[in-house]
Amino acid sequence: MMMSLMHPWMLLLWLLIPAIAAVFRFYPRPSVTVSNLKPFRKAKSKMRSFSFLQWCIMLALIFIVAALSRPRMPQGNRIFRAKGLDIILALDMSGSMEAYDRPHGMNENAFVGKLRNGDVPTRLESAKNEIRRFILARPNDRIGLIGFADLAYSFVPPTLDHELLLTRLAALKCGELGSATGIASPIGNAVKRLKNSQAPRRVLVLFTDGANTAENRITPQAAAQTAKDLNVIIHTVGIGSDNAYAAISTPFGSSLQRIDNSLDHELLQELSAMTGGTYFPAADNNGMRRVMDEINSLERTDHSAPRSVSYREYAPALALTAALILLLGITGHTLGKLRLP
Repeated sequence: MMMSLMHPWMLLLWLLIPAIAAVFRFYPRPSVTVSNLKPFRKAKSKMRSFSFLQWCIMLALIFIVAALSRPRMPQGNRIFRAKGLDIILALDMSGSMEAYDRPHGMNENAFVGKLRNGDVPTRLESAKNEIRRFILARPNDRIGLIGFADLAYSFVPPTLDHELLLTRLAALKCGELGSATGIASPIGNAVKRLKNSQAPRRVLVLFTDGANTAENRITPQAAAQTAKDLNVIIHTVGIGSDNAYAAISTPFGSSLQRIDNSLDHELLQELSAMTGGTYFPAADNNGMRRVMDEINSLERTDHSAPRSVSYREYAPALALTAALILLLGITGHTLGKLRLP
């Protein structure tokens, strides 16, 4: 690592020091009027020399100019802060998100055994786990969180406070916002949050396991058109498969019951295509992980970034040295004029 100057043009002030030296050398000294110069002409002429104070002043000026140029040495502790994206994650919180999806290739008996051991997450828990991993992988992005069912609710606006975001994500529960699925509301809510964003790219990722069953004033297509007009990209994630089960309470305890897959693939594909996004099906927990990895690689934060570098500054030490030299010159000049009685 090499030393650098923050204001190198200040070194041009060194050119003034020879002019100051010339003033010290040739400026007339105090004199007296005499009637005859003959006695003085016989004296040997001597070239005027600099006084101790003048030497100290010129040396101090050299250090002051050096301080003004701000010499500094990088410490090597460089922090790169990328300019991230603004991303909103909209998560379905309807009752059907409490269902369990049997992984492809696993028989029913093995699935029931894993379910009883607590090794199979619900759709909501599976989505929350992968969203958490997604958030941790993107520290430079402002990320927001919307939950929706009958209506949409913004739990966290786009923020870099990912600790708050993860806390709110962990607290989401099915049924808090109703039991139906309204897809237009989260799109409209997200667009409202993102329309004034200055980020280089604005993205909504919408997770749902159902069709649009809630009654809203606008259709999902109309909401997606608004997103398109404001350059908001929508990625949709369809959660669930045909091998889905729900825990049903009975007088004899809870039991598993097969449920139909109500996912509207065509609608989700249409919404994402309208805005230049992508539709991702996530049939089970493993599928959800693959989907989030794909979205993470698709939405890269690769924009130019300002750089923060830690420097060791030498200007204060140079300024202090100049002050000490001036103090030494003044002290020497004062003591040199002292005379004992």
